[in-house]
Amino acid sequence: MELFNLNGKTALVTGASGGLGESFARALSQAGARVVLAARRIEKLEALATEIKSQGGEALAVSMDVTDPANVESAFATVKEKFGGPADIIVNNSGISRDNWYTKITEEEWRAVMDTNVDGVWRVAKAASNALIEAGKPGSIINIASITALRPQYFISAYAASKAAVDHMTRVMALEGARYGIRVNAIAPGYYKTNINDEFLDSEAGDKMRKRIPMKRFGEHGELAGALLLLASDAGSYMTGSTIVVDGGHTVNTL
Repeated sequence: MELFNLNGKTALVTGASGGLGESFARALSQAGARVVLAARRIEKLEALATEIKSQGGEALAVSMDVTDPANVESAFATVKEKFGGPADIIVNNSGISRDNWYTKITEEEWRAVMDTNVDGVWRVAKAASNALIEAGKPGSIINIASITALRPQYFISAYAASKAAVDHMTRVMALEGARYGIRVNAIAPGYYKTNINDEFLDSEAGDKMRKRIPMKRFGEHGELAGALLLLASDAGSYMTGSTIVVDGGHTVNTL
């Protein structure tokens, strides 16, 4: 179990103000890491930081808009100032969706998804990697992709395309980062209730989808912790360029 110990590590989680990001932050804290909670909604981050501290953890809330390059750089500067060095672990979790037929989605909606889900992942990974390289330290970047990068689904052309980009970008980053000791991997979750999809999952169409999943249920947030801690810790020290699918068998179901 010592392989999964994150004592002395600093982990930054984007999109930590709710949903999977909040769950990731809690799991990393419980494994011993000090956590940097990053998102635009600072008030929600402060509440989570207070909760983590009350449980004996160490947490810092920082405002970060992944669509703003200067803001991303400022957040990493804050981490360096606070902890005397870069974050060792980065969870690139920020993401949005704009659901519609591809013939109906607007230019503005498409660009908003790409700016957050693709450009934002690149901005954060770039800032994190440069900080690690400057400090001469190894690190682990964990990009949050999706099973929609692997199999098609109606109405989410922008989201699916963005996650497919994240999936492949992860491999290119892994190739380039290896010389610096920076591992880059991805997690592709199946369907878990978040503020992006809860309305759909609670609908009749969502229930039909649930029945097609071999395990006949949607995932619980905590069920991603195993993959997360594997990639974040020394337990995954020889893993880079991998995408771990955690979906209850959804993507291996028969056609």
